[in-house]
Amino acid sequence: MVIIYCRRVVVTLCILGLIAVFAPFESAKAAGGYFSGLTDLPLMTGLTEDRAATMVFDKPHGRIVKMTATGRVSRAAVMNYYARALPQLGWKFALPGRFRRDGELLLINISGSGKNLTVQFSLSPE
Repeated sequence: MVIIYCRRVVVTLCILGLIAVFAPFESAKAAGGYFSGLTDLPLMTGLTEDRAATMVFDKPHGRIVKMTATGRVSRAAVMNYYARALPQLGWKFALPGRFRRDGELLLINISGSGKNLTVQFSLSPE
């Protein structure tokens, strides 16, 4: 009886762990998925990508990508979302708004006032 109970607890914890790992990506799916310039960068719910402002340069020494999204979200919500989502995609936190992965640097710059924000994403070789 105790073994059956323990097995149920372990299965429940595993399911809850999977939900916690993939929860940030559910909002990306709801918002339309990922950025067009970086197909592995989720687009936070509440942000809309400005595809006309996207620039992608693929060079032998690395890629350079600049993207912009706007929305009625708070700075804290944007930073919290990407602080949770990016490490699950292999990005390492460097400083607030700065992440590193495989020799690349991703910068997140937020401008605007109140909840009417512009979020700029810049990817470049380190």
